[in-house]
Amino acid sequence: MKTEIEIEVRPTEIDVMGHVNNAKYIEYLEWGREDWYNKAGIPFDELQAIGIGTVVARIEIDYRKEARLGERLLIKTQPHSKGRTSYLLQQQIFNQEDQLVTEAIVTGVTISLEKRKSVPLPTILAEHFTRERER
Repeated sequence: MKTEIEIEVRPTEIDVMGHVNNAKYIEYLEWGREDWYNKAGIPFDELQAIGIGTVVARIEIDYRKEARLGERLLIKTQPHSKGRTSYLLQQQIFNQEDQLVTEAIVTGVTISLEKRKSVPLPTILAEHFTRERER
């Protein structure tokens, strides 16, 4: 399942160069992932109920084009692949002219909330990676 959310660049997200600060893109991607989890039917409280949490282990990000104050950005998130305890989400951010601004592959790991150690992906999450990847 691919999800999309739209945001508007705010004044507090701009750096001295007059464009979005690189750290803000990490936050935008997080908003996109939270939206994906919720729309996929796996909100944090459902994972927490089975003693599972998700943590970001790695973000591989490429900045392609600057975004500026007031621009509308579209954040797209979709499953990429999975391992035993980890999974990859592909994310892209486009501007209002449909130009690629940023793209990332985010590695998530499922952990036991009690032991704070990695555990196999629960079915509720793993099942989203068994379908053919959307393009």
